[in-house]
Amino acid sequence: MDEVDRRVESEESGDEEGKKQSSGMVAELSAHSLKDGEERGEEDPEEGQELPVDMETINLDRNAEDVDLNHYRIGKIQGFEVLKKVKTLCLRQNLIKCIENLEELQSLRELDLYDNQIKKIENLEGLTELEILDISFNLLRNIEGIDKLTRLKKLFLVNNKINKIENISSLHQLQMLELGSNRIRAIENIDTLTSLESLFLGKNKITKLQNLDALTNLTVLSMQGNRLTKIEGLQSLVNLRELYLSHNGIEVIEGLDNNVSPPAACGAVGSWGAQRAGSTHQPPGGSRGDSLPLEVCPSDLSIPPHAGKHRRRRYLLSPERVLSCVSRG
Repeated sequence: MDEVDRRVESEESGDEEGKKQSSGMVAELSAHSLKDGEERGEEDPEEGQELPVDMETINLDRNAEDVDLNHYRIGKIQGFEVLKKVKTLCLRQNLIKCIENLEELQSLRELDLYDNQIKKIENLEGLTELEILDISFNLLRNIEGIDKLTRLKKLFLVNNKINKIENISSLHQLQMLELGSNRIRAIENIDTLTSLESLFLGKNKITKLQNLDALTNLTVLSMQGNRLTKIEGLQSLVNLRELYLSHNGIEVIEGLDNNVSPPAACGAVGSWGAQRAGSTHQPPGGSRGDSLPLEVCPSDLSIPPHAGKHRRRRYLLSPERVLSCVSRG
C-alpha cells in the first residue's frame, strides 16, 4: 500500500508523522471517489449525495495482505471474511455507519476507518493483533470498545465529538495517541500509558496541564488551540523534545526547568531565547545526555497554509522565531 497520510492533526499539533509503508500484496481497487473535504450529514445522506456501492461488485483477493478500498462509497462492512491473510485494511472516506463483520480477520494489524459516519466504536474485541487503529473524522462521542486491543501502538480518534479520555488504561503498549479536534476538557485516565511517546490534544477545551507525571517517555506533546493560561505539570517529562502551545492564553514561558537542555546549552529559561539564537537544532531521538533542546513557543508557532492536512511535519522554531516568541512573552 502506498504511504497514507496519517497525521490528521497538523493544523492543531504543529507536526505530523506519515504512517509506515506497508508490505505484502496489495489489492488495488479503483472507483469514483468522494471529494476530499466533502461535508457529510450526521444522519441520513443529504439529497444529491452518492449512494453506497453494491458490495457484490467488489472482487476481493483472498490472498491479499494489504487491501485498500479508499473512496469506494462502501456503506456497510460485509464480505471481508474471505481475507484470511489481510494485515492492513483501509476503508477511508466511505459511507460506513457501523463497525461490524470484522471478527474473522485475525491477522489484521492495521484498520483505517478515517472519514466515515461511525458513531460508536464496537465489535473490535476479537482483533487482538491490531496495532494501528484510525477512526478519525467520524461521529464518535465516547472512547469505548478498545480495552481488549492491548497490542495497539497507535490510536487516532481526531475530529470527533469525544468529551472525555477514558477506557484506554489497558493499552500499555500505546506509543501514539491522537485526540485532537474533540471536546475534551481535562487530561485524565492516561497514567498507565507509560509507553506513550507522542500525545496530541490540540483544539480541545483543556484548561490545565495535569496528570502527565507517569508519561516519562513522552517526547512530543501538542496542546495547541486549548484554554491553557500557564505552563505547568511537565516536571517529570524529562524526555520531552517538542511542545506545541500556540493559540492558548499563555503569555510567559516558564516552568520548564526540568525540560530544557543544561545551562551550557540553553541557560536559564528567562534568557533561553537569546542563547538559543546561536545554536543549531538537533533532531529528536537521542538520550537525555545528548543535551537535545526542547522546542517550544506559546504564541508564534503556526502551520504554513500550504501544509498538507493529514501529513505530519515538525515545524520546529528557528532561532529568529524563538527570539520573537520570547520578546513578546
